[in-house]
Amino acid sequence: MSRAGICGAPRSRERAGAVAAVATVLFVGALLGFGPLGAGESPDPFAALDLIRPRELVSAGAFRAAGSDGGPVSLADHDGEVVLVNFWATWCRPCQDEMPALERLYRRYRGQGFTVLAISLDASVALVPPFVRTHGLTFPVAVDPRMAVAQQYGVRALPATFLVDRRGQVRGTALGPRDWDSEPAHGVIEALMAPSLAPTGPHGASPRTR
Repeated sequence: MSRAGICGAPRSRERAGAVAAVATVLFVGALLGFGPLGAGESPDPFAALDLIRPRELVSAGAFRAAGSDGGPVSLADHDGEVVLVNFWATWCRPCQDEMPALERLYRRYRGQGFTVLAISLDASVALVPPFVRTHGLTFPVAVDPRMAVAQQYGVRALPATFLVDRRGQVRGTALGPRDWDSEPAHGVIEALMAPSLAPTGPHGASPRTR
């Protein structure tokens, strides 16, 4: 799968000003310390999947959005789990291309403390449920037509993916599609599920930023 294909996030007349003011986390992070492993370091799944890794861990922004099935989708509902947050849209071809691999990844690790939360940025919410049904997606899908969650995460291009560990910290980001059903992707998820990254909160889960 080519990693070069990305789609610009939608910018309606009403949203253009707000989106333009959002910090570009993926790009600014790369300049200020987020980046692949440096030369001389041992290869690992994160590097093989070309993920951007933070040098300083930050908590993932909590969100609650409407689900494509009518129910809510909330990051807080998955405290203590590894969460792959994927921003996408039905009109974005690279997003479409990586969806089957995301579904396979989800099916491989669901029930083991892992989930995928896919957040559609389609302006027309009605487009999302048919897409979900046609592609047989079984992971939670949220709709973000006003781009409130996308702005919170600094998303400026699609697909954009954030990998959140069991303690609620962002461990890696991907701009553009990835082969999420590959050996490196499996290695990344299994590394994030390791006992050493177990939640440390009083009830076994670290509270996410709210």
